[in-house]
Amino acid sequence: MSRRTAWGLAGALLLSGCADDHLSDLKQYVAEVKAREPVPIDPLPEIKPVETFVYQDGNRRDPFQPGSMGAEESVAEPGSGIAPNPLRRKEELEQYPLDSIRMVGTLDQEDIMWALVLSQDGTLFRVRAGNYMGQNHGQITRITEDRIDLTEIVPDGLGGWQERPASIALRE
Repeated sequence: MSRRTAWGLAGALLLSGCADDHLSDLKQYVAEVKAREPVPIDPLPEIKPVETFVYQDGNRRDPFQPGSMGAEESVAEPGSGIAPNPLRRKEELEQYPLDSIRMVGTLDQEDIMWALVLSQDGTLFRVRAGNYMGQNHGQITRITEDRIDLTEIVPDGLGGWQERPASIALRE
């Protein structure tokens, strides 16, 4: 008898052991479940109508229109007042959100205070007052040993712009 034939017979004997039906209890359970009477589904609950509400202004302002800050509403015309400079060349740190930039140290070199900041991708930058960072046109106004102060220019919601102070503190 060749080796190939011996392996074939051994495989056939092993497979014949798998032919034994060990699933009789499972087949019996499935038959019992199928024989049960179906349980009726409960009817949907009654949907109660919602009481409608009609807004009567009573000489109050429309809640869906921007309100005025004072007695007279003044809308800033484009090109007047505070606005970001669209012609200014963007600096590299302006591509990162301000909350993803970390201050990691300072450097005082020839009476100029530099801040060392780390971007979210691990790049280290050296910045000083006058540089820009963050996605809201943030210009650095002051650097101390423990923080960077900025002034951001953000939309005011009325079609204009407003300045907003921001800062990044040194993390140890």
